[in-house]
Amino acid sequence: MFESLSSQFNIILVFGIILVFGYLGGKAANFLNLPKITGYIAVGVILEPSLLGIIPGKFIEQSGPVSNFALCIITYAIGGSLCFRRIKRLGKSILWMTLLEAEIAFILVATGIYLALPVLTQYGLINIHTQFYLPLALLAGALASPTDPTAALAIKEEYKAEGHVTTTILGIAAFDDATGIINFSIASAVSLAVLGKVGGGLGLTILVPVAGIAMSVILGVMFAGLLILVARTVKDKGTLIVLILGALFVCFGIAKFFKLNELLSTMIFGCAIVNMAKDEEKFFISIRDYLEEIIFVVFFVLAGAHLQPGILKSSIVIVLIFIALRTAGKVFGAFLGGMISKAPANVKKYTAFGLIPQGGIVVGLALLVRQNAAFSGISLILLNIILGTTVLHEFLGPLLTEMALKKAGEIRTEK
Repeated sequence: MFESLSSQFNIILVFGIILVFGYLGGKAANFLNLPKITGYIAVGVILEPSLLGIIPGKFIEQSGPVSNFALCIITYAIGGSLCFRRIKRLGKSILWMTLLEAEIAFILVATGIYLALPVLTQYGLINIHTQFYLPLALLAGALASPTDPTAALAIKEEYKAEGHVTTTILGIAAFDDATGIINFSIASAVSLAVLGKVGGGLGLTILVPVAGIAMSVILGVMFAGLLILVARTVKDKGTLIVLILGALFVCFGIAKFFKLNELLSTMIFGCAIVNMAKDEEKFFISIRDYLEEIIFVVFFVLAGAHLQPGILKSSIVIVLIFIALRTAGKVFGAFLGGMISKAPANVKKYTAFGLIPQGGIVVGLALLVRQNAAFSGISLILLNIILGTTVLHEFLGPLLTEMALKKAGEIRTEK
């Protein structure tokens, strides 16, 4: 039956299976006190071609537009969390801790992987060309920055946790994804330059990435302004959703056509909306209510279906290096940021352990690398490393978050 399904490649049937089994996987994960994303990814791994083969390989290979559709909405929502008024209220502790834990994790992971790759290649533990050492290290480092906020939010709601550590973890997690997208934009631009995809000497090698990031920001702000103007006379929620998605997809498409950073543009789009619009909430509540869950189910099930056990097994040393250095960067960066900003002792001591979960945007960024032909020599390795570390982090993250909040005295010992 499974072979027949794969050969017929019934797209509607495959989508139905993804939604039903993804929903069940999310429920099973919640039953085990794990985030839904863990269940979605696990379902994708089970349904992928090399295991049960229910999701055809051809479908996975051609799933780029589906991933882009999801990433548009996910990055738009991330941008919508970057309200400058809220950032100001949260205070300097969260800003310092966010900056340092994200960037130190980036630097440690990138440096560690870059130094490890020649040794791993020499002993046959990984097989990539030397020209890809720096790009793989930079991209992996950038993907070490973000934190998945869903684990901390789930623990907070489940145990009614309250206090400085809880607030700080949620505040940092909200801004971590934005920091990660910026890091990824820079890492991608530098990596393309290293691979010789930017011609014209040193000057252009530096100027082109900077100009590309600047143009991506301008594009996002411009489309946000246009949407706000057009939406002033719109009262119907359905019509507003059409306008938001239309503007969002055109923004993404134009950025892609001109080889700008699509995700940075759509994130800035959301950021500009939340800071420029007088009634900004209406631009996000409909998306959250009607589209967010289906987007997450399809996106993460398909992400799990990209996992190839053979490649993950051969990359296990890098996975372990990634986890160890990312954790060290988060712990040291959060503590240093707390020291500089003179945060309370509990905040300095326990916050980092709530920043371990990794998911959401990092999988999307890894899939975006997969779509870029310039990174064909490392994209599959990077994607499997990220999927492997994400699954491990999503299992361990909630446990560490719960432990940190209990030790900080902000969580009830009984539900």
